[in-house]
Amino acid sequence: MVTKAGARGSAAKPATARGKAAVAARKPAAAAAAEPVVVAEAAPEAAQPDFRRTELLTQVVARSGVKKKLAKPVLEAALALIGEALADGRDLNLEPLGKVRINRVRQMAKGRVTVARIRQAAPRADAPDAPDTPRDKDAKEGVADPAE
Repeated sequence: MVTKAGARGSAAKPATARGKAAVAARKPAAAAAAEPVVVAEAAPEAAQPDFRRTELLTQVVARSGVKKKLAKPVLEAALALIGEALADGRDLNLEPLGKVRINRVRQMAKGRVTVARIRQAAPRADAPDAPDTPRDKDAKEGVADPAE
């Protein structure tokens, strides 16, 4: 048996065989030792179409009950402000959307590529089902009763 002395220690170590034959000899032993086990196979999700501004506007109108001609400039202004904040490199912390953190920005010939991470909180068990229901029990309404 050929041994070689290690540079760090005085203990003799067996020499290793080098080359393709040594690699080929080790592969079958490693493959036989551990075979992967599939725990649960996830079904691929169907790709949904992009969520466009027109669909967003339609859903905002349906959820809020505001007329479309009043909601459109508000929605466009909000999207413009969010876009400007992202272009300036600012992180966003908008509760229903979540926290948006910009990881890196790369300038390209036709625009900018921004890689960001969005972290959303898990839905709470006591969260109200209706979007217009106040979360706080002591929340005050902005409109007075007709009797007042």
